[in-house]
Amino acid sequence: MEERAERQVTLADVAATTGVGFGTSGARGLVSDMTDRVCYIYTTAFLQYLEQAVAVPQADRRVALAGDLRPSTERILRAITQAVEDRGYAPEYCGRIPSPAIALYGMEQKIPTIMVTGSHIPADRNGIKFNTADGEISKEDEAGILAQVVTVPNRFDGQGMLRSPRLLGEVQTAARQAFLHRWLGNFPADFLAGIRIGFYQHSAVGRDLLPAIYEGLGAEVLPFAAADEFIPVDTEAIRSEDVQLAADWIAQHPCDAILSTDGDSDRPLISDETGVWIRGDVAGILCARFCRADVVVAPISCNTAVERSGWFREVRRTRIGSPYVIAEMERAVSAGADVVVGYEANGGFLTATPVPVNGHELAPLPTRDPVIVHLALLGLSRREGKPLSQLLAELPARYTASARLKDLPAARSRERIEALLAAGPQVIGMLFPEMGPISAIDVTDGLRITFAGDDIIHLRPSGNAPELRCYTEADSPARARELIELAMPKLEAWRG
Repeated sequence: MEERAERQVTLADVAATTGVGFGTSGARGLVSDMTDRVCYIYTTAFLQYLEQAVAVPQADRRVALAGDLRPSTERILRAITQAVEDRGYAPEYCGRIPSPAIALYGMEQKIPTIMVTGSHIPADRNGIKFNTADGEISKEDEAGILAQVVTVPNRFDGQGMLRSPRLLGEVQTAARQAFLHRWLGNFPADFLAGIRIGFYQHSAVGRDLLPAIYEGLGAEVLPFAAADEFIPVDTEAIRSEDVQLAADWIAQHPCDAILSTDGDSDRPLISDETGVWIRGDVAGILCARFCRADVVVAPISCNTAVERSGWFREVRRTRIGSPYVIAEMERAVSAGADVVVGYEANGGFLTATPVPVNGHELAPLPTRDPVIVHLALLGLSRREGKPLSQLLAELPARYTASARLKDLPAARSRERIEALLAAGPQVIGMLFPEMGPISAIDVTDGLRITFAGDDIIHLRPSGNAPELRCYTEADSPARARELIELAMPKLEAWRG
């Protein structure tokens, strides 16, 4: 039975009927729900919004496309290609390359780009990430896209799949080459000479491209564990098996560091020479130092060692999410700051101004990028003649931990937090009577409580899942974990 052609569809209708939600990370959902029709609608809405909001130049009607290594990515790319062509644009298929590579190419070419990726989420899910010619979509862009009404042609069968699937064009290598040039053209050829790196390949889309960069800068690179099936490596919640793998590899093949990324290769993983993975918000501090930043922007959940280090003229805090970091970086640039960088707890690092590197200026890249973190930490280690473990030991002693309460609707979490805030500090303190007096309450994003001994417990509803996130910070790793163990049983009561 053929599906009846629909004249007008809103994205709210699509989300309600399919469960494929749209946010700053783009459209995400179960692969079974991300039919060709759904992907077509979201892509069309994005292009319509660009036409209305930023007037896509008529002289260059290209839209660059890329994707990660998930099994479902090619089908979704085909549906997107059809939508791009139906809207009167020329799709330029750039192959399977990292998210920052396709974003960089779009910014250099002044064209919109689309990346098919679910980042670190499991393979039964996927997503579509949209970038304007200026980079990541903002919260304003998100609202404009959600407001679109899309006319759907009669191209789809009863299951929402294209009757005549559109083939992808030949892979164009310009985006890949531009990403290589960004690093090989700005760093000296011997920048990593004498450094031995292990690279955990798994199913990261940049598993071949990034090692080529590091080898091009003089490093010896040992590839580890390329996977045929997709592995959901999350740089913010590192799997126990990945912890063990790093320790085993270092024991068998001594290296200065092990490097890796998440699935779409926009968030870094880096271990020290002992095989211990470095938390993303700690790596961000060292990367900002390498960049000689004067202003650093980070979400409120990131480690406060950045302020305590005293290395930066100003540290600005935001809500959690790269759009908030980018917006605050833009404000810092407008205020006259010289070198402005930002990072997230997942390790994603962004630059809003040129970064000085060995007599060159590395152009801004205001989207998450792992390469600068990898190069910065290795470069800092070499410059100071210290292994990564020593650089970490010299940071202020602040340690973080995190956990999540799954299957708790975000609306209920918000209600609980709002009720606590309305009741005041005394009632908030009663939730954690073991912690003693409260010294500060921060509501930048959720409820962040600092107690008199400088222990921190931060509660925040997830922005893209029915989960309550709990972050802690203390003066020792054991204490940070102890705070998690204290908080989580109390939060379980919120289900009632």
